[in-house]
Amino acid sequence: MSQFTSDFWNIWIIVIVLGGIIGLTLLVFTQSKTTVKKGEEVQTMGHVWDGDLEEYNNPLPRWWMLMFYITLLFGIVYLVLYPGLGDFKGIRGWTSVGQYKDERAQAEAKYQPLYDKYLKQDLKAVAADPQAQEMGKRLFQTYCVQCHGADARGAKGFPNLVNHDWLYGGDPDTIKTTILNGRHGQMPAWGAVLGEEKVKDAANYVLSISANKKKFDAERASRGKETFATLCAACHGPDGKGNQQLGAPNLTHPSGSWLYGGTEKTIIETITNGRNNQMPAWKDFLGEGKVHLLAAYVWGLSNNTKAPQ
Repeated sequence: MSQFTSDFWNIWIIVIVLGGIIGLTLLVFTQSKTTVKKGEEVQTMGHVWDGDLEEYNNPLPRWWMLMFYITLLFGIVYLVLYPGLGDFKGIRGWTSVGQYKDERAQAEAKYQPLYDKYLKQDLKAVAADPQAQEMGKRLFQTYCVQCHGADARGAKGFPNLVNHDWLYGGDPDTIKTTILNGRHGQMPAWGAVLGEEKVKDAANYVLSISANKKKFDAERASRGKETFATLCAACHGPDGKGNQQLGAPNLTHPSGSWLYGGTEKTIIETITNGRNNQMPAWKDFLGEGKVHLLAAYVWGLSNNTKAPQ
């Protein structure tokens, strides 16, 4: 806290915490002094409800007061051992990050031999192993569903992993490389270069070469063919079948399976503004052993194994 602002907030929190403990201790102490002598009548507080329901000034039971003192003592001991007083880290030096690292180290020590066993195996062999597939599925559900969905069918801007439409290739080793190192795909914006009319022409040409032949303007498509050959073929190929070395999509696939959608409006938006996608690299976070299992699982989704339930 004070590391990036000032010592004021460190002191402010210490004062509030210690002030609260001292105040509560004094409150409990003063209340514990309230006693009623033997034979003495307990006085009321002057509050009466429903005519005869009165509030009496009875002292709290001793066992109850003792519990309050124990609670206060526990709080003091806790603040000495653990963080709670501003920047003071406690004499144990505990942090949530440190605990996470310790738990992760224990888990790695326990499961790493299993990861190493599968790491020595071919990815297709791992994909055929039921135990490995279950482990890969759990890894997928933990780290991948946020983008690719629980059914691995993706969403707008996130690839479908259960079909065979791969941007960078769908063989096991390529999938593993993608997960290890991540990917950064960028489609340049051509709106300012082409202008609105030529963008529409190019979009209609793209529609004309897609597999499902959605409705398009033939005249615009004819004009757009030249634009495509000049600007787009360098990445997508002269036939529009893409380039997996660059991650350039195959535009001849059915337009309904495209990453952002294949309507004329969406294609115009893509050509005009471009796209910028990034797949994070998991090598440092997961390690190669886990990535190996995850890659085998992902490959298995589109290669004669069941999709996740």
